[in-house]
Amino acid sequence: MIALIAEKPSVAKDIARIIGATQRNDGYLSGNGYMVTWAFGHLIQLAMPEAYGVANFRRESLPIIPADFRLIPRQAKAEKGYKADPGVLKQLKVIKEVFDQCDRIIVATDAGREGELIFRYIFHYLDCRKPFVRLWISSLTDRAIREGMENLQPGERYDNLYLAAKSRSEADWLIGINATQALSVAAGQGVFSLGRVQTPTLMMICDCYLENKNFVPTKFWQLKASTASGGIGFTAQSTAKWEQQPEAIAALQRAKDAGQLTVKSVERKETAQEPPLLYDLTTLQKEANTKLNFSADKTLSIAQSLYEKKVMSYPRTGSRYISEDVFEEMPERIALLERYPCFAGYAAGLDGATLNRRSVNDGKVTDHHALIVTENLPGELSKDERAIYEMVAGRMLEAFSGKCVKDVTTVLLSAGDTDFTVKGAVLKTAGWRAVFNERETGGDEDATTLPPLQEGQALPLSGVDLLEKQTKPKPLHTESSLLAAMENAGKELEDAELKASMKDAGIGTPATRAAIIETLFARQYIVREKKNLVPTDKGLAVYRIVKDKKIADVEMTGMWETALAKIEAGGMDANTFRKGIEVYAGQITAELLSVHLSIAGEETCPCPQCGNGRILFYTKVAKCSNVDCTLTIFRSKCDKQLTDKQIVELVTKRKTGLIKGFKGKNGKAFDASLVLDGQFNVAFSFPEKKGKPKK
Repeated sequence: MIALIAEKPSVAKDIARIIGATQRNDGYLSGNGYMVTWAFGHLIQLAMPEAYGVANFRRESLPIIPADFRLIPRQAKAEKGYKADPGVLKQLKVIKEVFDQCDRIIVATDAGREGELIFRYIFHYLDCRKPFVRLWISSLTDRAIREGMENLQPGERYDNLYLAAKSRSEADWLIGINATQALSVAAGQGVFSLGRVQTPTLMMICDCYLENKNFVPTKFWQLKASTASGGIGFTAQSTAKWEQQPEAIAALQRAKDAGQLTVKSVERKETAQEPPLLYDLTTLQKEANTKLNFSADKTLSIAQSLYEKKVMSYPRTGSRYISEDVFEEMPERIALLERYPCFAGYAAGLDGATLNRRSVNDGKVTDHHALIVTENLPGELSKDERAIYEMVAGRMLEAFSGKCVKDVTTVLLSAGDTDFTVKGAVLKTAGWRAVFNERETGGDEDATTLPPLQEGQALPLSGVDLLEKQTKPKPLHTESSLLAAMENAGKELEDAELKASMKDAGIGTPATRAAIIETLFARQYIVREKKNLVPTDKGLAVYRIVKDKKIADVEMTGMWETALAKIEAGGMDANTFRKGIEVYAGQITAELLSVHLSIAGEETCPCPQCGNGRILFYTKVAKCSNVDCTLTIFRSKCDKQLTDKQIVELVTKRKTGLIKGFKGKNGKAFDASLVLDGQFNVAFSFPEKKGKPKK
C-alpha cells in the first residue's frame, strides 16, 4: 500500500480521482493500492516558550534560545490561553494510521518551501520512518498530475529545501519571540509584536509616511508656449524652471517680445518596446493593487483558487520566466484563448506567428516557472477571479507578442532667450500593446500629435502662459509600491559589496509578503486610507523606538533571505545560519530591554490585588502587568463585552454602575453591576427589586 499526503482536501481528492483512490473514508480516500490523506495547511508548529519552562514575559528569561525546538499540533485560542485544535488532533491521528498501513509515502503538498515544511513537520512529529518520494508539479491539471506521478522525485532531493524552510521558521521564532517579549517588558504594558520581516517592513511604511508628512513644498515657475503649423496646434514647456517669480515674468515678457518660436532642433528616432515579462506573484500583486485595488493577500488568495480550479499555474512563484519545454506548449495555450471571448481575436492573430522568446530562460526558472494559464479553459468564475485570470492570460499573450514600435519626435524650440521642448509619438506597430489597447502611462508623448517640423522653421507664438507649480513629496506607500520596496530592498545601497550581496534578495519572499502586510494590519500598526498605507499612533510609537535598532535593519533582513536561498541551493550550512541568528537574537534582546515606550491614550490604573503592577488592556482580557499576580478580568461576560472604561471602574471602585444587556443561559436579558469580591473574582450584583412596602 502507498500513502499520499496533499496539503488540502480539495487537492487530495483531485489526485485520488486520477490514481483510482475513490473509496471515501473518514479523513482519507483509498483504492487501487493507494491511501490518500491530507493536511489543512500547517498542522504542526513550533512550541511556544511555555514548553521550555518559560512562562509569562520575564526580563530574566530573555533571550529564550531552545537547545532543540519542539513540535506541537497547531494551537487554537481557548477561553484561557491556547490549546491544541481538536480538528488538527483528529486529522493527525488519521495521517498516522494511513502512514502506519503503508510501505512508502508520496509527498503531494504544494511544491515549494512552505509545502515541504508542512509535510516534514508532520513526518517528524509522528516519528515516521517510512521512505518517501515527491510529487513536484506546477499546475493541478489532470495532465500535470499524471506526468508528475510518472516522474516522482527522490525525497532526499528536497532536503535542502526543507532545511531552508526549517531555518526560516526557527529564525522567525527566535527573533519574533525575543524581540516581542523584550520590547513588551521594557514598555511595561501591552504587547508590541516585532518580527524578522514585519518590523523592517513597518520601518519602510513609517519612513515614507514621515518623509511625506514633513515635506515642505517649494514653488517654482515654468512657461508654456502655444503655437501651430499646418493647422495642427500644440504646446511646449520651457526647459528652464525658475525659483523666483520675477525672473519667470521677465522671461515671459522676452518670449512675448520675440513674437515667434524658432525650431532649434528636431530629433526623430524609432523606438521598439519589448513586451513585458510574464508575471511572478509579486508583480501580479503589484499590478492588481494598482489596476483593481486588490490587496496583496486578496490577489494571492484568488490566484490560489484559480490554481486549485486547474486554470492557472502554481501562484507562489518568484520567477518571471519559463523553461524551453514549457515554451513548446505555448502555441497550444494561446490557441486555447481563441475560445475565450475577450482574447479570441488577438489569440487567433498569433496562430502560426513566431513567438517572442524574451520570457524563455531555463537558467532563471527557480522551483516554479512564471504564472501562465493551463490547458483548461475556465468555467464559472467569480468577478474577481475572472479579473485575475484575465490579467494573467493577457500578460501571457503580451509576453509572446512582437515589439511595440513607435516613431518618437523630440523638438526644441526657442523664443527670446528661453528654450521650449515637446515630444510626440506616432505608433507604427502596436505589437504587444494591442492585447489590451492600453496607452502608456507616466508620459505625455502619446498625447501630443506634432505636425512635420524642420530645423530653423519659424512658428507663430499664439500665447505664452506662466505656470505656477510646486515640488511634490514622495507619495505614501500603497501595497503596490510597498511590495516593490520589499522586493528591491538593498538595491539603493551605496556600499558596492553589500549591494552585490543583496542582489535579487529583497525582504520576505513572493509567498510571504502578503502575509507580512496583513500582520501589520492585524497588529494595528497600519491602516488603509483609500489606497495608501498609513501608520497608526501605535505603529509610529514602535517605529520611533526601534528605527535605529538591529531589529529594523532592512539590509540585515535581506541578507538573511540570501542566506536562506543559499541553504536551499546547498551552498550554506543550516547550523551556521542558526548560530548567527542566536547571536543576533541576544543582541536585539539586550537593545530592546533598555528602551522606554509610551503610547498616548492608553488607559492605566493600579492593580487592586498586588498593588505593584498596573492593569494592561488586551482584546480578550485585562490583566496585571506583574507576571506573578493572578488578577485577570475577561472582557466577555454573559454575551456582553466590557469596555476599558467599565473595567477601570471595576478595578478602581471594586464595583461598576448598572450594566444593561447581559444574557443568561436561558437567553433572557438581565441588568447588573459587576463587583470584585474578596478573592478578586468578578461577580454580579443585582439591583434590589421593587416590591410591596414592609409592614
